Amino acid sequence: MSATMVLQPGSLERFETPTAREPLWVKITLITIALGFFAIFLLFPLFSVFSEALRKGWGTYLAALTNRDALAAIRLTLLTAAISVPLNLVFGVSAAWAIAKFEFPGKRVLITLIDLPFSVSPVISGLIYVLMFGAQGWFGSWLAEHDMKIIFAVPGILLATIFVTFPFVARELIPLMEAQGTEEEEAAVVLGASGFQVFWHTTLPNIKWGLLYGVILCNARAMGEFGAVSVVSGHIRGLTNTMPLHVEILYNEYQYAAAFAVASLLALLAIVTLGLKTLVERQGRRQADESNTTENAS
Repeated sequence: MSATMVLQPGSLERFETPTAREPLWVKITLITIALGFFAIFLLFPLFSVFSEALRKGWGTYLAALTNRDALAAIRLTLLTAAISVPLNLVFGVSAAWAIAKFEFPGKRVLITLIDLPFSVSPVISGLIYVLMFGAQGWFGSWLAEHDMKIIFAVPGILLATIFVTFPFVARELIPLMEAQGTEEEEAAVVLGASGFQVFWHTTLPNIKWGLLYGVILCNARAMGEFGAVSVVSGHIRGLTNTMPLHVEILYNEYQYAAAFAVASLLALLAIVTLGLKTLVERQGRRQADESNTTENAS
């Protein structure tokens, strides 16, 4: 008897997804709601920021961005991201590798601690550093004796930024590395590869897109962080003001055009970050599809 299955007319309807059978008006309504929220909560605020920034003309806009305090805020923001992101990259890869590839006492505790900055308010994390390194803090007298300053200085900003951003890389890599397993690394070790060779030639190629995705998110948060940095910075013009803090000061001083000009620069950085994130996601999906195609062909 032949095992060939003959599909009767209309039998394909059983394989349709529930959304494919929804009436047209339902689809139009859902799409309209989604686009409406997108326009109201994303496009309109962005348009407002740029329109306010340019309301007094390009001269005022450029003057606000080339102001000495604005340039200092931009430099400090870039410096903070340039230091905190690589440190979080090292921590994230190390923590993800340890959690995904090994079993050890305290593993669940480490996973919980990695999520801590997600559950603690940034303001609270800033206050923790004030409690530790402030003038009346645990180490305040020792720091004063050795002429070292952390709070109301750049080191405090770096510590606060590192704290609020360190989960991003690790949290992106942990599920990815757990899903990949340890077979390839074990095979490389059996073939005589060293630990560095295993990481560079086996682990890194498998996680590179997830790693880049985590770095992009970490960098975006580092440049836009406000709460924790506001607590430890002291708001010293030209010294400890990052771009978000500089926007707040300008707005409180009723310099709206200058405030929106700096805010527009932050918005541009966010748009660039979003574009990079989209490219990384697309490239990662393309690589995954090519890998699946190769496996199916073999």
